[in-house]
Order: sequence, then C-alpha cells, then structure tokens
Amino acid sequence: MPPEDTNGCPVEVGTTVQILSLSGQWLDDLPGEERADVLSMVGEDFTVEEIDKYGQPWVRKSWPDEAEGRCHGHLIALEPYEMVVVQNSV
Repeated sequence: MPPEDTNGCPVEVGTTVQILSLSGQWLDDLPGEERADVLSMVGEDFTVEEIDKYGQPWVRKSWPDEAEGRCHGHLIALEPYEMVVVQNSV
C-alpha cells in the first residue's frame, strides 16, 4: 500500500506534493541557517523522488550560491500530515 498525504490520497514516485509543515527532532537539531533553508520549503511544491523501505516519500531542494560557486541542498522524508497531493503521477 503506498503512503498517503494528509487527506488519505496515495503518494507515489512522481507525485507532486505541497509541504504543509515540517517537524521533528531532526529539524530542531539543524543549525539556524540550515533550519531556515529547510523551513522555506513549507508551502512549496515538490516531486516525490523516492519512497523508502519504510514507506516515506522523499523530496529534495537545492540552494545555489552563485557568488561562491557552490550549492547545498536537503533531501527530506515527509510524514502524511506534512504534505498534500497537488498532482498525482498517474
């Protein structure tokens, strides 16, 4: 059975979801600037890149720093209450 969003809609690889919220000890443990970057993902749409063996969908965002010629990013797992399906892959 595929994972579901906050409304019980199925979530698969390729599904577009909007992040409603993020929470957990992992978030609290991030340094301030990194936490701010991750929290900026709330309200944005992402395509689910994978579903792990525990049934959690994963999404990714990158933040380029053109001035320094670098980029950093985060790949995060979402709980059902943290996302809503915007567009399904099927």
